[in-house]
This record gives sequence, C-alpha cells and structure tokens, in this order.
Amino acid sequence: MSLELFNFRYSVYGWIVRMVLEEKGLAYEAHAVNPFSTPLPEGYLDLHPFGRVPVLRHDGFTIYETVAITGYLDDAFNGPMLQPADARSRARMRQIISIADNYAYIPLVRQVFSHRVFRSAMNEAADEKIVAEGLAAAVRILDALENLLASEGFAAGPQFSLADAHLGAMMGYFTMADEGAHMIASRPKLDRWWQRMAEWPSLVKTRPSLA
Repeated sequence: MSLELFNFRYSVYGWIVRMVLEEKGLAYEAHAVNPFSTPLPEGYLDLHPFGRVPVLRHDGFTIYETVAITGYLDDAFNGPMLQPADARSRARMRQIISIADNYAYIPLVRQVFSHRVFRSAMNEAADEKIVAEGLAAAVRILDALENLLASEGFAAGPQFSLADAHLGAMMGYFTMADEGAHMIASRPKLDRWWQRMAEWPSLVKTRPSLA
C-alpha cells in the first residue's frame, strides 16, 4: 500500500486529515507543499488544480478536498469507524462538518487565529480590526454549535467521529487565542467537549508546532 499526503505544516485542513490518519492507524509518506509559494512545485497543479492542500494519493488514486479525503480514509481502510451508523447521528456529523467548513473557518482560523496568534509567532503585524470581526462572527457560530453538540460523549454522539476531527482542529487553533478560549469556556457543552478534545491523543500528537 502506498499512501501519500501532500500538506502545508500549518494548514488546519491538513491537521484534520492527519488526525484521521492517526485514528485509523495508517502510515503514510508526507510531502511538504507551501500553497502560498510562487511557483508551486512542478506538477502540483496536476494533483490539485486549485493549488491548495491537502492532497491524498493512494496507490495512484488522487483525491483532494478534506471532506472527501477523510470520508475516503474511513471507508477504504480498516480501523475504528469514524462515521456513525445511524442516520440521525451521521446527519449531525455532516452538519457539524459543514458548519466548520462554511462558517467557522474564516472567522475562527483565518481571522482570529491567524491575526492574534500566527502572525505574532511569525513576527508579523496583526490587524486588530480583523480580529474583532472574527470574534464578533464567532458568537453566532459557537452558539449554534452549543445547541447542536451531543450532551455527552463527542460532537455527534457517543463515539469519536469525523466531526470531532474537523471541529477539533479548528477549535485547536481558535483556542490558542485567549479570547477564543474564553468564548469556548463560557458555553457548557462546548467547554465539556473541548476539555476532552484538547487532550485527545490524535489531536495532541498531530498539533502543528508554531515554533
């Protein structure tokens, strides 16, 4: 079996995929790709026509888009199943993933984490207006998640699922900002879930280093 991951070390979506690889117990060859570099590595657009990360290649089968990658890894390989069997829990899992991708990524990661945490680590100036915009947008997102998360166990039910990987990586970055950590702590279900996820082995092992 040949399994390869093309990824940028700080990518939250790459973090999600690496969590799933860890949960499934899969070994893989890592290829570092900086999607912000010009030009991109020769031939990379043949793997991902939009020049983004991550990309997974399995025995010549190439797939991009994180939801497609994580679903494929769960469907194609042995190991713990990361998608609930019952229809309602699976629908909730997909709903949480969609919220993370469509609503949470930009304010929580691109605005709050990038400007409050990442730029500081890279000795770059932050834009406080962008941080404020992200924090304001985060209120509705976190309130929606507080209403949706399961009361016990994990995000979509009693077992760890792909929703926990997708949401966990984004919250992992968001809570690196003090404001993000405080906003999570003020919501009981989110706080309970995050306290568990913050120590979850696959999240801890794959957490990107900003050093």
